[in-house]
Amino acid sequence: MPEPAVSNITIEACHSLSDIPRETWDRLAGTDNPFLRYEFFEALETSRCTSEETGWKPCHLVFRLKGEIAGVAPAYLKSHSMGEYVFDWAWADAYRRYGLDYYPKLLIAIPFTPSQGPRLLLDPRLRDTLDALQAHDLLDTLAARLGAHSWHILFPNTEDQQLLNHDKQLHRIGCQFHWRNRGYGCFEDFLGELTSRKRKSIRKERRQISEQSISFRRFHGREIPGHVLAAFYVFYQATYLKRGQRPYLTQQFFEQLREKMPDHLHVIMAVKDGEMIAGALFLKGKDTLYGRYWGCLEEYNHLHFETCYYQGIELAIELELQTFDAGAQGEHKLVRGFEPELTHSWHGVAHSGFREAIAEFTQEEAEQVLAYFDDAKTALPFRQNDGA
Repeated sequence: MPEPAVSNITIEACHSLSDIPRETWDRLAGTDNPFLRYEFFEALETSRCTSEETGWKPCHLVFRLKGEIAGVAPAYLKSHSMGEYVFDWAWADAYRRYGLDYYPKLLIAIPFTPSQGPRLLLDPRLRDTLDALQAHDLLDTLAARLGAHSWHILFPNTEDQQLLNHDKQLHRIGCQFHWRNRGYGCFEDFLGELTSRKRKSIRKERRQISEQSISFRRFHGREIPGHVLAAFYVFYQATYLKRGQRPYLTQQFFEQLREKMPDHLHVIMAVKDGEMIAGALFLKGKDTLYGRYWGCLEEYNHLHFETCYYQGIELAIELELQTFDAGAQGEHKLVRGFEPELTHSWHGVAHSGFREAIAEFTQEEAEQVLAYFDDAKTALPFRQNDGA
């Protein structure tokens, strides 16, 4: 009797990206998505943003089919839950109250990046061979071997979701807001699709920016001057320091992005009286603009909305991109034309008692998120072909 197909598949963990050949990673991940680029993870590691000391110990996965590399996945052994944007603090606290260890956990995700995309970068042959139950069993076994008490895959795309979906799943959903480009030639084309009241509100916000004598400058790739990137990093740091936190990323990381991934990188700086007062950094994918990091030292009316959202929309239109993903949170995006979109994560929990409790939690949470998602769709500011 032939052995099960899964016996031909193995997973191993590599504790440095350098253990995986760059050409192998590029073949499986492609080069269109900035958050899957070999250079992106290399910059995180060489700048020490992802390290055992920061609680992000690299543990990248290599899948082998009949001994040959047929897949990779960005992965980390985590000693905390910061920088993930799928919140499991309550799970960790419950473990603690029962005297159990929640950490380390095996995290398959893009560090500090709540953007949906491929997570299991598999050769088509391997994807066709695996089914959901086999994938979960392989990850369960690997997590146990690594001494992890659970595994988590955050923000996978539709293809990965299909592979992960089975009856025993622990599946969570969330809601973000993304802007869609419906063939707009300029920002005014977009405003023309909104109701009169929302159009006037956004125009008023933008007018108040100019009334404060604030203008904007854009920089791209290697053309970003060193003093501009340094100023941006000061603003980025301020966002965290205002909350009493240390920033996740270093200036060296951003400098490496400029040198190694220039085609993806855009910086927009707000200028007042000849001085830079705020900045936002964007990464360009094949059809999506990602707004990731921003900061300012002083608060100005509507400066955040203009720098992070309206300038981003203009940039997405200029670059002829289909989607603008401006980050994880923000119901305030809804009234500015960003549409609700469901996000997903999958979780494998070794402890049977907690697995049952978490399954109940995720089911109740999903009902609430779906209700919120439906309500959000009814609150979109677009005209209903009524001339409003």
